[in-house]
Amino acid sequence: MAGTARSAQPATDGPVRVDRDKASIARVYNATLGGKDNYAVDREVFERMRAVVPEVQQLALDHRAFLIRATRFLATETGIVQYLDCGSGLPTAENTHEVAQRIAPSSKVVYVDNDPSVVAHSRALLEENEQTLFVPADIFTPSEVIEDPSVRSFLKWDAPIALFLLGVLHHYDGTPTPAEIVAEYVDALPSGSYLAMTHFLDPEDDDSGVARRIENVMVNSPMGTGLFRTRAQIEAMIPPELEIVDPGLVLLADWWPDGPRLRALDPAQRCAVGMVARKP
Repeated sequence: MAGTARSAQPATDGPVRVDRDKASIARVYNATLGGKDNYAVDREVFERMRAVVPEVQQLALDHRAFLIRATRFLATETGIVQYLDCGSGLPTAENTHEVAQRIAPSSKVVYVDNDPSVVAHSRALLEENEQTLFVPADIFTPSEVIEDPSVRSFLKWDAPIALFLLGVLHHYDGTPTPAEIVAEYVDALPSGSYLAMTHFLDPEDDDSGVARRIENVMVNSPMGTGLFRTRAQIEAMIPPELEIVDPGLVLLADWWPDGPRLRALDPAQRCAVGMVARKP
């Protein structure tokens, strides 16, 4: 991810304090993907999760693969050239703007995150791509994102926008509810916009034990979050007016895979779902 110099906000102008003693969701995810932008406490959380469920790394890789496939679909099939990526995290390979701009060079991407590590890294990326913007904001307060002057001016709000809530809602449990947060974002989007969303899943079957073991490690780690909700709970977050794109809300690996499956999914891979939907 990257932003333009015009995107610099007050939160990024002064020193940003990064707590190296507390695990960061963004840095743990970075460690899980094999990145280098993390600290010992983040790697400790990842190793604790991997000790409980060795396949947990594949779960993170599936989230990244879903982002790539969803972006590719939107850029290729829908004509979308505007993206609002909420909870973007630290830059890794194949970020949203890289996938979208490879297909449609005019694509604009706004990245939003308030993790101090992400804010700190954004400085070095601001000059990299004039079609991208980084905004430090709380994604669980939609008005803070939607009404941000930089976001309002960078995106055209009379043209369709793709909203990404990928791997973020399972790290939230508060007021407003996740459903209310999604509804506020979707309500602000123009007609023809799309929502892409992923979430940890409690499959309520033999794999529920795997889900609960990962959840227990996450919640009781310095990171403190990571909820595995049931399908009914996740479906309740999707605004009813949206038109869900086939194949619907499915396991991440089952959403338009790149080819035939040659091996069975690991239990952890059966504990996350995703979907893409259109706002009429």
